[in-house]
Amino acid sequence: MERIIGCTTRPYNKLCYEEAFARIGAAGYKDVAVFASEGQIPVHSESSKAELLAVKNAASAAGVRPSMVLGKTRLEAGEQQALADYKQLIDHAAEVGAQWLLDLGTGKEEHYEAYIALMQQAAPHAESVGLGITMKPHGGISLTTEHLLSVCAQVGHSAFAISYDPGNIIYYTSGERRPETDVGEVAGSVSSLIVKDCIVEAGNPDVMVTPGDGLVDFSVVLKELVKGGFRGPSYVECVGGINLEQIDRDLAFTLGYVEGIFAAL
Repeated sequence: MERIIGCTTRPYNKLCYEEAFARIGAAGYKDVAVFASEGQIPVHSESSKAELLAVKNAASAAGVRPSMVLGKTRLEAGEQQALADYKQLIDHAAEVGAQWLLDLGTGKEEHYEAYIALMQQAAPHAESVGLGITMKPHGGISLTTEHLLSVCAQVGHSAFAISYDPGNIIYYTSGERRPETDVGEVAGSVSSLIVKDCIVEAGNPDVMVTPGDGLVDFSVVLKELVKGGFRGPSYVECVGGINLEQIDRDLAFTLGYVEGIFAAL
């Protein structure tokens, strides 16, 4: 089974997605997670056919697959409109060839119940078009391992699972929680991995660091995930480089770094 190690467009978010795809492909990656480019996510619920085709064509030209798309919920719109909007997003993600929709949960406690209800209804639709919803730790309803597992259990559908982001476990708890201590508890419910590190200086967390240069012990995290049955895709989200040359270098390094850890397991 092929182990997918892809890259998000976040390191190049100031560039157009066409150039981001090209640079990610040049760094050796075959899979791309489509995040925001120039302030806007190019695949969203209101994308036109032409816009979706442009994303597909740009990925093909760069030799990469847009296999993950960053999602967004509109819970404030009410249950029916939020569901219709999210189903449209699922359809558009599937249309560009994505297998995964990356969700960020919600940070508003008053929306927790609505989020669970939305995912309970959206997951069967995602499954019907061959797509999985994968939610990562992002504060709020998905703050810690306990939160991730609780949401996963409440949604209760095979098309909804966890995207493990070890850097965010540290970031959103300001270093009070570490991924190495409880990744084993969540491993069986993880469908994707976000490769992200984090440092904490004077109480201030920062994820703009190349994996391996921060606090995350990726050897432990990846070992525990694989031991727990993880076989899904991994996507690099952040690196420490500032200018394009540094970002290009850091992404190429990180691909080899992650491949090396997996190969040694």
